[in-house]
Amino acid sequence: MGRWEPDARGRLAKAALALYAERGYEQTTVAEIAKRAGLTERTFFRHYADKREVLFAGSGELEGRFVGAVAGAPTSAPPLDALTLGLDAVAEMFADQREFASRRQAVITANAELRERELIKLASLVAVLTDTLRSRGVAEPAASLSAEAAVAVFKVAFERWIAPDEERPLAQLTREALAELKAVTSGA
Repeated sequence: MGRWEPDARGRLAKAALALYAERGYEQTTVAEIAKRAGLTERTFFRHYADKREVLFAGSGELEGRFVGAVAGAPTSAPPLDALTLGLDAVAEMFADQREFASRRQAVITANAELRERELIKLASLVAVLTDTLRSRGVAEPAASLSAEAAVAVFKVAFERWIAPDEERPLAQLTREALAELKAVTSGA
């Protein structure tokens, strides 16, 4: 592929994931990623700060969708209902990304540094959601507990969704996980 072809960012992400799967994350260089994508290292660094960011580039969009939906929920909506709207918005974002998400998660799971980075990103999401709930008038500890619960629901549903034998959409799995959480907390 030549440098002039479209979707350099997407090509870099696909090349990186393929190389991480073939050689391992630690053994893959930016130069190899760029070469596999038919691009230069300079082009790589225009799109990503480092090879780790290829795996975490969507974090900002995920956070934005989640927070935007929660902030835009009706003012009368209880915290978990507002967060459910956020979960739905995030599930929509992943609708056609199952294969990519599964491959990405396999790379992260295989590397301690990347697992740590994933946990930091999730903790950051909890903090932003907590602040969003507070701005909606939700008091503590309800705001923190609700945000933590929503991210836990997302994590459980996401892990189910990327399982090889799973065919249900992420939105359905998040709703099921949320229903299970509500059943557990109500003692049902």
